[in-house]
Amino acid sequence: MPRTRLYSLDELNDIPGTKVFRARESRLSYHLHKFCMSLMKAENREAFKADERAYLDQYKMTEEQKQAVLDRDLAKLIELGGNMYFLVKIASTDGWSAQKAVSSMSGMSADEYAQMMLAGGRSPEGVRSIRDKN
Repeated sequence: MPRTRLYSLDELNDIPGTKVFRARESRLSYHLHKFCMSLMKAENREAFKADERAYLDQYKMTEEQKQAVLDRDLAKLIELGGNMYFLVKIASTDGWSAQKAVSSMSGMSADEYAQMMLAGGRSPEGVRSIRDKN
């Protein structure tokens, strides 16, 4: 019996501020995630910090992915297929807290982000659809 979906997967692209990680993103980010996982070993973190570009060049990542790593642009890495569960290893290598990593993608400082979350998070009011915004 064929599987039926309750909605089109394209509808997942209509959620403002949200990037859904699917099989396509997984394929795009395979080498990026291999790099991230390498940072679990202390000797690899040291090698990466000693010469970031040379270390990145060992992986078959796109140039755009490599530049986003060098820029520590986690939002861009997610746009390029990255999954936060892997990307947090880059932030940890730099000594960032999870709060700082997430706030770096929000346009807020870590303290501003923490205050927003303590106040209940983002308002559910406002734009709920990218399509409806236009």
